[in-house]
Amino acid sequence: MPELPEVEVTKRGIEKTLLNSVIKKVYFDDKSLRKPFSKDLYKLEGSTVTDISRRGKYIVITTDKGYLLLHLGMTGHLRVLDENEPMQLHDHFEVATMAGKVVRLNDIRRFGLVLYFPLDNSPYLNEPLKDLGPEPFSDDFNADYLFKRLSALKKSVKQALMDNAVVVGVGNIYASEVLFASKISPERKANKVTAKECETLVSNIRKILSESIKKGGTTIRDFSGADGKLGYFVQNLFVYGHEGEPCKICNTPIKSIVQGQRSTFFCPHCQK
Repeated sequence: MPELPEVEVTKRGIEKTLLNSVIKKVYFDDKSLRKPFSKDLYKLEGSTVTDISRRGKYIVITTDKGYLLLHLGMTGHLRVLDENEPMQLHDHFEVATMAGKVVRLNDIRRFGLVLYFPLDNSPYLNEPLKDLGPEPFSDDFNADYLFKRLSALKKSVKQALMDNAVVVGVGNIYASEVLFASKISPERKANKVTAKECETLVSNIRKILSESIKKGGTTIRDFSGADGKLGYFVQNLFVYGHEGEPCKICNTPIKSIVQGQRSTFFCPHCQK
């Protein structure tokens, strides 16, 4: 699933095409994604895009006729293409601009989300955005906040970091990498993490997410940016996907366990 860096890379990619442009046409097929397409999406035709932002793993496109909320799901990706580019298998949605460009959603497993909100009903005040935790780069996300939240949780610290009510955008890949960089076992209970360790976690979350954004995100299977380029942060992964391989720090074989139905990778020697 695309995580915060991949969504941020995608947001920046479509921003160059959509911001301040006029939406000429909206297209969607007869297949449902996570929720069915609404005919209200046609209300965006003729509108001007005034802002494009990211909230967690969601992209919010603001126009003078309403909002468009997008989520890439498990396998979704957005492409910026010429309007005469033929539709491909699993292309389910697109917006075309007066400038002759389209932003097209391809989603093989159809777990993505495309929703319309009217101007008088901001998506930030509705599900699925209204109960999200702080952004990892925001002032609200700091060591004191994280220590308070983790102290109240009995689940593993890995699962806590992936909880969007605690902090948004730290998905499975980055949670494993952050815990390795912080020398904390993913099996540690969240309420056993110290205040000092929370300082380290906040620092590493920001550092690793930032580095991934700079490298275009992480391509494990099929992620690519709006320009079709792959994400190269995969070359910087220390533990994720490296089960059985020697740790780059101590040569101990990397282990993999399942937590909350997701694979977790860690070094049993470096992470206490």
